[in-house]
Amino acid sequence: MKKSIYRTLGLVIAGVAFFILPYVFSPYGFPELLQLGTNPHERSNLVSTVLIVAFFYLSYFVLIPRFFFPKKYVVFAGLSFMAFLCIVGTFPREDFKRERPRQEKFSRSWVMPSGEEKNLPPPQEFWEKPPLDFALSQKLFMFLLALFLSLSLRINDRWQQSEQDRLQTELSYLKAQINPHFLFNTLNSIYSLAIEKSDATADAIVQLSSFMRYVIRDAQNDLVPLKKELDYIEQYVALQKIRLDDTVQLQYSNQGQASQQKIAPLLLISFIENAFKYGVNPEGRSEIIIRVRVDEHQLRLFVFNQKVRLVPSDENAGGIGLRNTKARLELLYPDRHDLQIQDTENTFTIELTLKL
Repeated sequence: MKKSIYRTLGLVIAGVAFFILPYVFSPYGFPELLQLGTNPHERSNLVSTVLIVAFFYLSYFVLIPRFFFPKKYVVFAGLSFMAFLCIVGTFPREDFKRERPRQEKFSRSWVMPSGEEKNLPPPQEFWEKPPLDFALSQKLFMFLLALFLSLSLRINDRWQQSEQDRLQTELSYLKAQINPHFLFNTLNSIYSLAIEKSDATADAIVQLSSFMRYVIRDAQNDLVPLKKELDYIEQYVALQKIRLDDTVQLQYSNQGQASQQKIAPLLLISFIENAFKYGVNPEGRSEIIIRVRVDEHQLRLFVFNQKVRLVPSDENAGGIGLRNTKARLELLYPDRHDLQIQDTENTFTIELTLKL
């Protein structure tokens, strides 16, 4: 939305600039507009300026998309040349000549010494007859400027759109990886409960259905309410608590209140999953700390876990989910996040600050 507003504003500014530039570089400036009622040349000049502005918008919205991008360069050049001829046609040759006020050669109060006149150069008639080439060159310059500026803006728009499409494709791929990864980890948790014949297995399956509803319905959007994302995390932590025993000391806190903030879906869950994946081992004691703090325009996430699960040599403590989330952060919040990861021999800590 903001990009569309900026683009529209840029086009308006460009049109205004094309209108005022001829008067900025004119020897007489904007007072020439006062002569519209009496000077036919000024009326023709105004009409040609308006036509150049119209050509700028015609080129941007019609000629470039329909002829230049489809590589119909001959048609594009021909139509542009015809437009220039129409602009030049508004300037009759005789209107280029204009009488300028001439300055007196010498001050009346100053008298040249006798005999010195022969040493002076002959007086020149400045601005008496401006050349026709100057007016044509000015219009040609403005026309080419309008042409190249419209081309530059259109090419830039096309590049930004292709870049946005590429990022959207990459984000869709990353999101497609997150969903089965989440399901795999959650099913592992329920499987652990089923092996132990826990009475909480049925409740865990009900929670799984709630998770899947969120993933299938809400997480397909580009942004979701922050409250829904935090509720999803809280439910996930509650599911993990069901299967944990006394060997794991779990601390979870959520400070602040989410109101109207939005966030990319499934952006934080990988950090939480990572802690339970590598920080839980029935044969050893461990500690997991999860802290969420929400301010008006900022979210802070702190996740700490002790490493009690053996990590294979070809796998780091992050796994695919964490790598995926780091890539999404770079794409979605390139200048709006700070991610600090401390990976030691026995602990793994994540501190994320995100501008909402």
